[in-house]
Amino acid sequence: MLAKQGQRIVRRKLSHEVADRLLQDIQSGRLLPGDKLPSERDLMELYRVGRPAVREAMQSLERMGLVEITHGERATVKELDARNMFGQIDRTARHLLMTSPQTLEHLKEARLLFEAGMVKIAAERAKAPDVKRLSTCVDRLETSSGDAQAFVRADVDFHITIAAISGNPICSAVSEAMLNWLVEFHQELVRVPGAERVTIAEHRKILDHVAAHDAAGAEAAMVEHLTRASKLYRAPNL
Repeated sequence: MLAKQGQRIVRRKLSHEVADRLLQDIQSGRLLPGDKLPSERDLMELYRVGRPAVREAMQSLERMGLVEITHGERATVKELDARNMFGQIDRTARHLLMTSPQTLEHLKEARLLFEAGMVKIAAERAKAPDVKRLSTCVDRLETSSGDAQAFVRADVDFHITIAAISGNPICSAVSEAMLNWLVEFHQELVRVPGAERVTIAEHRKILDHVAAHDAAGAEAAMVEHLTRASKLYRAPNL
């Protein structure tokens, strides 16, 4: 069926065309991670466009996380993975969380649902080395008591390790992204009287259920832990 009469035809910018052609080369495998792209001058001649169009196209691909641009060198195709993908929205996500209390509440809810599922999988799949890594994180919590930064890092690593046990790189990337965003609001938690002691005990309980391959117990312990802890997350400017 033909388009409606009078529908406007939008002329695309040359930079968009250049970016699309380079993107096709990357998606098709003609350009692989680590490959150098042609120089600016070569791209200008190849596509018969000016330098501004080439530079805008390259900047667009860089924002997408597909290429790395180093001054004075040809751009390089990057290895794209789930972690890099979330990295592209990191600054926007942090800004949104800092300025929108509702978004922070939504993230806490999403984390609870996500981690409840992740810990069940961890309890079902955990091998001895996985349990040892989780145990090391809990030990770090205990030894870093009084050091807010080290304590929070050990806490975050514990939860990231649980997601990693799934063997699913997307789950690992989602966990790492959510937790690193929430760190902005986590620092005050350790200053609540008794918070460190309670946090350590809750993590130890989760660890024990995972080590025993008790999926239901691990889920219940995680929900209890996050339900308590989530109430203490607050944006600094609220």
